[in-house]
Amino acid sequence: MSDHHDHHHGPQPTVTVLTGAGISTGSGIPDFRGPQGVWTQDPASAELLEIGRYMASADVRARGWAMWRDHPAWAAQPTAAHRALVELERAGLLIAALTQNFDGLHQRAGSDPGHVVELHGTLTTTSCMRCGARWPTEQVLARLADEPDPRCTECGAGVLKPDIVYFGERLPDEALERAVNAATDAEVFVAIGTTLTVQPVASLAGLAVDRGARLVVVNAQPTPYDHLAAEVIREPIDQAVPALVARLVDEQARPLG
Repeated sequence: MSDHHDHHHGPQPTVTVLTGAGISTGSGIPDFRGPQGVWTQDPASAELLEIGRYMASADVRARGWAMWRDHPAWAAQPTAAHRALVELERAGLLIAALTQNFDGLHQRAGSDPGHVVELHGTLTTTSCMRCGARWPTEQVLARLADEPDPRCTECGAGVLKPDIVYFGERLPDEALERAVNAATDAEVFVAIGTTLTVQPVASLAGLAVDRGARLVVVNAQPTPYDHLAAEVIREPIDQAVPALVARLVDEQARPLG
C-alpha cells in the first residue's frame, strides 16, 4: 500500500515555488504594482485594503465589498503556468507552492490544496472580525444588495472581511512557518511573477539562497533579488514556466554523475 505522497519511491521533492500576481495576469486578474496595476491606475484603491481604515469606516467597507463582488478572480481560469506547476507536483518534485495570490487558481488548476500555502490569504472565505465565524465569500456577496456593509449573523454585530491579509494585519503564522520550512528545504527556489518587494514574503528567496538553494527568478521586471539568482528569465510567464518545469523534470530524470 502506498500512494503518490509516499516519497520512498521516486524522487525526493526538491523544488519550492513562490508565485505572485504576475502568474495570474494571463487569467485576466490585474496585478497591483505593475504598469497596468490596480494601485498604479487608482492609488486611492489601496486604502480599501488598510485594516485600520476598513474597521473604522462603513464607507470603506462598502466600497471594498463592491470591489470584491466585481473582482475578476471569480471568472478567472488557470493559465499554462498554473497547469505546469501541477505537472511539477505530479512528477514528485514540488515541496510546496507558496503564493502571494488569493485567487485560488493553483487549486483550480489541479494543485493539491495541501501543497499550496496562501501567504496572503484567500478570497474564497470570509470571517467575522469579532467572533471568527466563517462563510463562503459568495454567500456574503449575495447579501450586498440589501447590506452594502454586511455584518456577522452569528454574533449579530461583527464586521466581516474576506480572509485576505490586509495592510496592517499579520500573515497567518502557520502559513509563514510552512513557507520558511519549504524555503529552507529547497534545492531549487523558483520565484514567478512576483516583484519580491513585499516583506516578509520576499525574504523567503534570500533565505533559500542562504541555505544553498539555486534561485530562479521568472519575472518581466527586475527584482531586488536578481543578483542572487542563478538564472533570471524575462520571457512571458505562460511560456517560461512550462519550459522551466520540463527542464526541471528532465534534470531529475537524468541524475548527474
